[in-house]
Amino acid sequence: MIKIKPFIFITSIILFFIGCSSEKEITTNTPKVIPAPRLIKKLEGNRRTIKTFDAVGTIQVKSKKFNGKTGFKILIKRPDSIKISIYGPFGIDIAHGLFTKEHFLFYNVMKKKIYTGNNSRNVLQKMFKINLSFENLIDAFAGSVNLTKELHTEPAKYEILDDIYNLTYIDTANNRQTTYRITKQDLKITDYIISTLDGKELLSGEYSQFKKYEGVPLPKVVLIRNKAKHESIKVRYKKIKVNKKQLSLKIKLPSDVEKIEW
Repeated sequence: MIKIKPFIFITSIILFFIGCSSEKEITTNTPKVIPAPRLIKKLEGNRRTIKTFDAVGTIQVKSKKFNGKTGFKILIKRPDSIKISIYGPFGIDIAHGLFTKEHFLFYNVMKKKIYTGNNSRNVLQKMFKINLSFENLIDAFAGSVNLTKELHTEPAKYEILDDIYNLTYIDTANNRQTTYRITKQDLKITDYIISTLDGKELLSGEYSQFKKYEGVPLPKVVLIRNKAKHESIKVRYKKIKVNKKQLSLKIKLPSDVEKIEW
């Protein structure tokens, strides 16, 4: 008995420290629950951290009038400038577009025509074959969600699941409700749904294959659906660069192109 006691004593100490170590590790890795107002501030802070966005990938648009996929390069300079270059097979130059909140310039390389005018939802719909506002278009391409309007609004519903925050905001004046899903571990907005108050889906966004840029998780795959109009736009990025000090949005135009005011 005398020989067994030291063994039991040492074993008990080892098991005690193993138990303490395990408990400490679990506590450290469990993310703290963030109150809804602070969560929205953190998410909006992440979005505003990305001042410029430079990426190359593919874009696929599906609608009643158009269905196609092509390579493209996009440059975004917040808050209100976006340049898109469209390329065909083997890198053939097809078109370049420069858009701000007020104006646009679209250069059709194949037809040697330049279209200019005041920006509007109708222009964007004709160019991109999908019914998105200018602000929604920028956020869609940058893989972000604008939560400015929610900064000073309490959610109607705030659910905390195992690893997901679910926030629902209701806008009775416009018969809208919006639900966001955010991961608790690293605050990635994985998807959102905008619907009517009776549950009819209007617009949704899905984000996947995240990678961190300057501490901000950005998706490399973005899917925006306008279910009411049977439209969708899917972006898949191969390369992403953010916050470049010098970002030129100029479009080089030849002298022999036809200029058309739209």
